[in-house]
Amino acid sequence: MSSPNSVTVQILDKEYSIICPPEERSNLVGAARYLDGKMREIRSSGKVIGADRIAVMAALNITHELLHRQETPDAPPVITSREQVRELLERVDQALSDDVGSKID
Repeated sequence: MSSPNSVTVQILDKEYSIICPPEERSNLVGAARYLDGKMREIRSSGKVIGADRIAVMAALNITHELLHRQETPDAPPVITSREQVRELLERVDQALSDDVGSKID
């Protein structure tokens, strides 16, 4: 049940369908690939178990990278605004809550 503005991404072997404006599709897919890579790195380390914990560690690592780049002015910007990060996090939260709800039903 996908809408025209829906994008399906895979993160850590799970599919998430996220509503996204067409002009943001490539950014969303790129962000999902980046997140998936970070989560796979953490999972393969064997130090963190559980998708929720892996997601939190990935979020902390990505946030650390972002803040470090903001402190280094000559580094290329990772994301152009905090609002974009906030919107992506809201989409991920919604997808995760939808996934949990579907398991309960």
